[in-house]
Parts: sequence; C-alpha cells; structure tokens
Amino acid sequence: MICKICGEENCKEHAILLGKTKNITEFSGSSPPEIFVGRWNYPNVYAGILSPPEYGNTELLSSAEHWHKNKLPIPEILGLRNQLIYGRSTTNVHKQSERFVRVMQEVAMTHKPIAAEFTLKKPVSQNKQQDTHVPLIAHAAPISNVKLQENPSIKPKVEYLVNDTSVKATSALLELEHASTPTSTLIKLLSAGLLGRHKHRKLVPTRWSITAVDDTLSKEKLKRIKFFPEIKEISVFHAQYLGNHYEFLLLPDKFAFEVIEITSATNGVWHDYEGFEGRKKYAESVTGAYYTNRLALAEYLEKIGRQAQCIVFREILPEYNVPLGVGILRQISREAFSHQPEKFNTKEEALLQIQSRNKIPISMYINKSIILKEFGKQRRLNQFF
Repeated sequence: MICKICGEENCKEHAILLGKTKNITEFSGSSPPEIFVGRWNYPNVYAGILSPPEYGNTELLSSAEHWHKNKLPIPEILGLRNQLIYGRSTTNVHKQSERFVRVMQEVAMTHKPIAAEFTLKKPVSQNKQQDTHVPLIAHAAPISNVKLQENPSIKPKVEYLVNDTSVKATSALLELEHASTPTSTLIKLLSAGLLGRHKHRKLVPTRWSITAVDDTLSKEKLKRIKFFPEIKEISVFHAQYLGNHYEFLLLPDKFAFEVIEITSATNGVWHDYEGFEGRKKYAESVTGAYYTNRLALAEYLEKIGRQAQCIVFREILPEYNVPLGVGILRQISREAFSHQPEKFNTKEEALLQIQSRNKIPISMYINKSIILKEFGKQRRLNQFF
C-alpha cells in the first residue's frame, strides 16, 4: 500500500500516525495551541480547537516558524499535521458568550501548549475538503465538550489588550507587535474575536484574519516608510524553501510594490501591483501571499529607514505539491531580507543575477512587470544638476 503522506510503499511510521486517529471519540492532549475558524456559510461557521491525542511540547505541529527554522520537508510537515484532531462546532461569529467559544478564546490567548480533554460527537475521519490557504487539517469532527486541564499561560500584554474593549483592533495589533508578539499569535487573537472595541468584536475566519494582520501591519509601517529617503543602490534579496523560490528586486525610487508568481509546471501567472498611493481593492490574483510579502518588505524598509520600489519574483517549483499556507511564505520572505543584499549598478545586471538562479525565463516576469516598464523613464530632479 502506498502511504498518503510520503508516497513510500508500506510506510510503517505514517501508517501508525494514521492509525492513531481512527474511531476516536474521546481524547486528551496538548493543543500547540491552535484554533481554526472557517469561512463556509458565513456568518454561521465552523470554529474549533486543534490538538493531538498526546501531551507535551506540541508546538511544532502547527508552527510555520518552526517548520521553516528547522527546514522540515513536506512529508514530515504533513506527518505532524496528521496528528492533530480538529474538534469543531457550528458557531455564529457574533455569539461569543457560548462556552465552547470562550474555551477556544483561552486557547488562542496562550503562548504555550495547553492540555485539554475533548469529547467528540462522531469518530474522527479524514477531511476531504482541504482549504488550500491554511495548513492541512486532516481530521475534523463535531465536538460535544471540551475542558481545559490547566490554566492558560497568557502574556501580560496580551491579557491587557484583550481586556481593553475601548482600543481599536489596529492599535492593539500594533502594540502587540511592538511587544514582539509573533504574527501567528496576532492572527489567532483576531480570529478568536479578542481584539478591538467591544461592539465590533466577532470571530473572524482564519483565512481573513491572516490577510487582515499582514495588511494592517504593513500599511501602518508604509505610512512612515513613504517619508523615508530612497535607497541608493539597486539591491536583490533571495531565499528558497519547499519549492518556493523568492527573488526581491529593490529599485531606488518612490515606494511601489509588485508581486509576480509563476509556476514552472504550467507557466501559470499571478500578478498584483500597487503604486505610491497604495491599493484600494483586495489583491485577487496573488491573494494572501501578496500581503505576506509586503509585510516582510515593510519590516526591512522600516529597519533601514529607507523606501524603494520592489518587485517580488516567486518561482513555484514542482516539489511544492501541497499548499502549506502563507505562514511558510511569510517566513521565506523574512529569511530573504535577513541576508545582506546583492548590489548592482543597473537593473539589467540585477535581472541577469536573478536569472542565474531561476529555472523560469526572466523574460516572463519582465513582460508582466509594471514597475520594470516604468523604471528610469521619468527624469529625476538630481539629473538636472
């Protein structure tokens, strides 16, 4: 028999993992912690807690930061995800007084794995409908009861802002980020309806909360960045993980941002762009990855106190055969900007260097790029002196 996780024949390791989740109606374990709020049938959505039927440090089961840091391969990530059981309930996003929602919120607030016991209405079974924008959720079942077995470990800043129902969600996110709260935690807090003014609080589908956090943080940074001086040299940053190859080309000019994604298997192209004035509509082509890439760029530009035009070249290689969520892409983008930039005198030199690492012809990106078509056409003030 071929293993559904790694593709190997008669795989004993993953067969054990798969076997653990069959016919379970009651279990106890440590949630990583992780919650998930769906978007189907909004505002009456599925919402719940993910946990394995075992105790201990289970953070690795759901953390894109840890997967990237340890450079885990896709089969291993899927094996980790396969240990999680998603105990869920149909919930109206406005009804936060329900006991199950309150427990889910406590899980969202904690920064360490938390022990809980679960009772399911039906045995867990493999979920055939996979959401391609978040990490794999393999075993979902309706839940009848959940009880925490320990007090949640909550950081003071999180507890303070959750209890402050007069502060806007944007301000709370910025304050938490300033306190070095991981982006993944910000997403959980927003998704669980724990941030913002009291009358505006509600559950937010996980996919929407991911984009909302990336978009909010990057836009707030860009308000300051657009007053910074421009970078002085053409720069290139790059990183690659799990078949996602990123090249970031930064050009000395007023801020503009563009993402071009191409898959090497089919030459499918996704493209979104914004000029100095920013976007007014959702990036419908690139979707959530656009805002993830922009956040990583904004973090870098804020750090160096400069602004620039940026073109993101994403090459999607055949080995990326299972979407693992934009959390992975956020970490790859941040990794790229953690390295020293390659610097060039001309954009042509920079593009040649990018092509040396790309399997897809750079011409496919050039033909699509708005920034490259316009760069250098308008004479700059310093050219007159």
